[in-house]
Amino acid sequence: MHIEFTTIRWKNFLSTGNTFTEVYLDRYKTRLIIGENGAGKSTLLDAVTFALFNKPFRKINKPQLINSINNKHCIVEIEFEIGKTKYLVRRGMKPNLFEIYRDGDMLNQDAANRDYQEMLEKYILKLNYKAFCQVVIIGSASFVPFMQLSAAARREVIEEILDIKIFSSMNALLKDEVSQTRNTIRDVEYDRQLVEEKIRMFNDTQRKLQTNADNLIADYQTKIDNTLSNINVLRTDIESLDNDIEALRLDTVGKAKSESKLKEMEKIQYQIDQKIDLLNKEIEFYDQNDECPTCKQSIESSHKEKINHECVGKKVKYEQGLKDLSIEYNKVKDNLDSIMKTINLIDSRNESITDKNYQIRSHNKYINDLNGQIQKLNDDRNNTDDSKLVEYNTQYGELDQQYNLLKEETNILGMASHVLKDNGIKSKIIIQYIPIMNKLINSYLQKMDFFVKFDLDENFNETILSRHRDNFTYASFSEGEKFRIDLSLLFTWRKVAKLKNSSSTNLLIMDEVFDSSLDAGGTEEFLRLIHELDERTNVFIISHKGDQLFDKFENVLKFEKSKSFSRIAT
Repeated sequence: MHIEFTTIRWKNFLSTGNTFTEVYLDRYKTRLIIGENGAGKSTLLDAVTFALFNKPFRKINKPQLINSINNKHCIVEIEFEIGKTKYLVRRGMKPNLFEIYRDGDMLNQDAANRDYQEMLEKYILKLNYKAFCQVVIIGSASFVPFMQLSAAARREVIEEILDIKIFSSMNALLKDEVSQTRNTIRDVEYDRQLVEEKIRMFNDTQRKLQTNADNLIADYQTKIDNTLSNINVLRTDIESLDNDIEALRLDTVGKAKSESKLKEMEKIQYQIDQKIDLLNKEIEFYDQNDECPTCKQSIESSHKEKINHECVGKKVKYEQGLKDLSIEYNKVKDNLDSIMKTINLIDSRNESITDKNYQIRSHNKYINDLNGQIQKLNDDRNNTDDSKLVEYNTQYGELDQQYNLLKEETNILGMASHVLKDNGIKSKIIIQYIPIMNKLINSYLQKMDFFVKFDLDENFNETILSRHRDNFTYASFSEGEKFRIDLSLLFTWRKVAKLKNSSSTNLLIMDEVFDSSLDAGGTEEFLRLIHELDERTNVFIISHKGDQLFDKFENVLKFEKSKSFSRIAT
């Protein structure tokens, strides 16, 4: 499956105003994005991930994605094609918006947003956020290199790329099936034992009916009384647990209020931080300027001192307010934590009540069976009827056959579960791809003049040997060397995805890769490498080194600030 991203557009997103900024994603093989700091050149990264996964690439709180001047109608749209099918994803805030269109028709939105997002990731993109970032984006802000991921996270990425997460889903369904089968076995075993007991009791009754029917009835009645006593104890326990729950619920009354108060205090804290930031800018302005930049009139020192004094005074008050707010916030947070502990206690007691009710139902069923036997003794005291024994034996034979079939099914499910575990079929598939991955990684490392032997094992732990056979780890290398490894892994995952036809895409975005980690030689090798990519790859490079790179790219896209809003320079 190849995803061809074609267009992305956004408005009122970060520093962009109420006019759509539109970027065609498939027109040029290599495209350079430049601009001053704060001009909005990295907005492309956040727009892509927000549109697809409802989260920005950089570490930005979602409310801050809305342009702070217009503060509404934040919209991001991305268009892509999979085969001959065209998709459009539209996502927005104020008002909240999430729509998916396939060939112009909006897909059913009856499900909750979470299920709608799951449909986009599992059945359309077939990529989650973590895997997407490993094959599409390298950025200096929030990118976590594959080698810095945990073992579980590395495996998750590879399973997405190799399109074998279906086995994890199958394993989850299988666990439910195993659990249901075990419950059925337990019920059948109970019924089988019950019929067996009926057969035993019938035979005993037949032998002793004429001599000790009264003793048998008395014995059954004793069992009934004992069982009723047990039921009473269980009901007393349930009543006690109910009382505990009622008492505990009194301590959970303020949950909604505390949660609301926490959100309100977070909003106030944000507003105070904004005010302090404005005061700092005003203080800095008067510290650094002796004349008005607009009218060119000199600013008297007394006026500057007065303004600075007022600003400092306000700043001190706001900072004290933040401290007081933090103390109150911690109090409310502690109270909410206490409420959640109480809720957990209530859940625990409810589980105990459920278990005891199950025991009561079992006891009542047992009592009913015993009462039935007493009734039968009274009815059949002077009569014998072997037809009942035949019926019991037939029931037992059917239940025994059903039990054996269920046990056999359990064994089959157990074998299937073993196959679907991480060390089963998924591991075998991964082992087949490990040599291919290692070959590709080392090939890309050599193309970037980094001559080491890099190998990943089936658990994705690395072994790195130098020419002199010295053993290294990823952490042993410089930032530039690490970055070469990160790039090699990125290109490898894209190549493997294309080979597997699981999550191949035309889009490759790199943020400031030339600005820190790569030296001049590494830059040249990297440029050569991206120009060797196939024609279906569209590379976007975001950089501060525009003047050094203009002639290296098919197209240059410049972002600039105009009247406090970011836009593409014409």
